Amino acid sequence: MRIGELAARTGVSVRSLRYYEEQGLLTSTRSAGGQRHYTDAEVERVAFIQHLYAAGLSSRTIVELLPCVDSPSHDNSDAAMERMAQERDRLSAHIEKLQHTRDALDALMAANQAHRDTPRANCSAMAASFV
Repeated sequence: MRIGELAARTGVSVRSLRYYEEQGLLTSTRSAGGQRHYTDAEVERVAFIQHLYAAGLSSRTIVELLPCVDSPSHDNSDAAMERMAQERDRLSAHIEKLQHTRDALDALMAANQAHRDTPRANCSAMAASFV
């Protein structure tokens, strides 16, 4: 299939597919006219790559993990496991920082709300005293 069909079948832009190929994530054969041709297996590979991107992995990391997918072996498996553990640790640290940031934002929002409520309470008390 040509690149446009692969894009349509995977929901990934032609530009992204070209990028995947440039990064070594995807391969194609070329016609005599230079057009890219892909096999049906590439549809599944693109979906897998998308899942890895969604998990926060970079193209460099994905390239390191693909040999385990392409030709599973004990050595590849060990290297992939180590790399995935590193990525998991990186994501966990990032999540912890995000939680800290969210907590700081919650505290700021609470302080802002308390500040906003204070003048209203004072105005209500003053209005009640005039009645």
